[in-house]
Amino acid sequence: GNRNKPPRSLLMPYLEMDEFLPQVESYKGTVKEKLKMWISFLIPKIEDGNNFGVSIQEETLGEIRTVESEAASFFDQISRYYMTRAKLVSKVAKYPHIDDYRRTVVELDEKEYLSLRITLSEIRNHYATLHDMITKNMEKIKKPRSTNSIEAMY
Repeated sequence: GNRNKPPRSLLMPYLEMDEFLPQVESYKGTVKEKLKMWISFLIPKIEDGNNFGVSIQEETLGEIRTVESEAASFFDQISRYYMTRAKLVSKVAKYPHIDDYRRTVVELDEKEYLSLRITLSEIRNHYATLHDMITKNMEKIKKPRSTNSIEAMY
């Protein structure tokens, strides 16, 4: 019965994280996929000259890929945390008299919570940078080549 169940105090940081993680899951959305596809479709065919707008498009796509990569790493980190925590909690259930296992679970939760906050801040900063890059360069992203170039005159 209750003998194998970890005490509520051992679960508190975990419960706080469990409420915190659904917010994190929203970062997984398809917004960046739609952005990537939208910008990719706007890239014109390769031509000589007048490619400044194209380079802005490619730089924006690069930033989107960076955000994706960090987000993927972040979600891998969450999975590893749950696996590590499950192993520790099973040890607590198996050896309830060993306080070090209990302390290790609490330490793991606190460490993971801080790590998640830092990582979320970094992801937020990347999204802010991406938003800034897109809003400042919207015209070049939509129309990477100006229509008033010398080639257009002939």
